[in-house]
Amino acid sequence: MNIRKSTVNDLSRIAEIFIFNNRINYFPIFKDEHYSFGELQVVSLVDYWKQNKEIIENVYVYDDGIVKGFIEIHGTEIYKLYVDPFFQNNLIGKALITFAIENYKVNYLWALEKNTKAISFYQKYGFHITKYRKFEEDTTEYLIKLER
Repeated sequence: MNIRKSTVNDLSRIAEIFIFNNRINYFPIFKDEHYSFGELQVVSLVDYWKQNKEIIENVYVYDDGIVKGFIEIHGTEIYKLYVDPFFQNNLIGKALITFAIENYKVNYLWALEKNTKAISFYQKYGFHITKYRKFEEDTTEYLIKLER
């Protein structure tokens, strides 16, 4: 299998994947240029993760010679799952979510309500939308809870 626990050496690649996905998927919703293109930078994100080691301890990467995606798991929650947009539709997301289900018995996650692409992806793997909603921190957008 191409999935392994992440290391400090993976942080810059994980940050690239996270930032690129964030800009593609969330900037159109939030339209916050200051955050998406100012605050959200690889170096500062890597520094933050290095100082908060519990984050990296919960991250697994899909690595077939190049880190192409990652998943962050907290208990039985999928906290983050991102695949580099250049490698999407190559079953990497499927491999990551299957890994999490089989090895960590993940059974819930929160997704941005307007991120219909992500919601559809999770539904393919047995997650369903629940009645639970909450605001994304410091925004007027809702997160919805999905469970399996």
